[in-house]
Amino acid sequence: MRLDPSALAEGVRSGNRAALARAITLVESRLAAHVEAAERVLELLFPHTGRALRLGITGPPGAGKSTLVDALGLHAIEQGHRVGVLAIDPTSERTGGSLLGDRTRMGRLAARDEAFVRPSPSGGVAGGLGPRTREAMIVLEAGGYDVIVVESVGVGQGEIAITDVVDVVLVLLLSGAGDALQGMKRGLLEHADLVAFTKADGARRAEAQAARDELASLFTWLRPDGTPVLTVSALSGDGVPELWSELGRRKEALTRSGALDERRRRQRRAWLSDALEQQLLARYLSDPDLARRKQELEAEVERGALLPPVAARRLLPS
Repeated sequence: MRLDPSALAEGVRSGNRAALARAITLVESRLAAHVEAAERVLELLFPHTGRALRLGITGPPGAGKSTLVDALGLHAIEQGHRVGVLAIDPTSERTGGSLLGDRTRMGRLAARDEAFVRPSPSGGVAGGLGPRTREAMIVLEAGGYDVIVVESVGVGQGEIAITDVVDVVLVLLLSGAGDALQGMKRGLLEHADLVAFTKADGARRAEAQAARDELASLFTWLRPDGTPVLTVSALSGDGVPELWSELGRRKEALTRSGALDERRRRQRRAWLSDALEQQLLARYLSDPDLARRKQELEAEVERGALLPPVAARRLLPS
């Protein structure tokens, strides 16, 4: 049966969850046969985007990102919003799919009609995002979700690619897991719009508050823009309403100053560069002779007989 991009886009716009899932699967597909239909669907949906809060949540492993997304998403729904979540999962090298591809980590949120939670494979892409995260965000936003949450792969503190797709970056940290300033040196905190120390409950509450105060003090001279530092507990709910309010204030401030428009313009330029690189590489490697030569050079690289940069140069036309 031939795919009708117009009908699929209309299904997304009408709030049909099955159409939404099919559209995301389509735009995430790597099959060449799906490219034209995916681009047409995106062209039809793109004019219906631009008004949502695009929130990126990142941080080191163990910071409780998924649990907080669950609690924060439920709070947003209580405030009258509809929440779409893209949980970027590590990609299986064998199947190419998400290793953690279930919704149990956000079970309460996923069960709500006002939410759509989608595990999305990283595709081996560095930076904490998937290769089609932007496209999936368009589908969710056009489908009527006015809060779009991107939870990046919890692989460490280098996940700064998320700044290329969201309006507001929330960095989650765990008190006692290392010097917060070390995170600053690694480049994660310098991109944060907000920072929250998680699991601030029970015996860890005082420790989290102390870590918050320490980082807030550092930020007074490292980040003169006044980056908020909070504590939050997804388990008890303490700090969740305050975190949500801070997110809203941050977006409002960015909008009022014109920084949000500039940020989105920069993101579209970055998207163009990424798309151009991907399409040039795909077109170049579609040459059968080049593909065969690439396999030969890969074998030499694997044996350690040839450096990867040298192999790459040999593949390029002189």
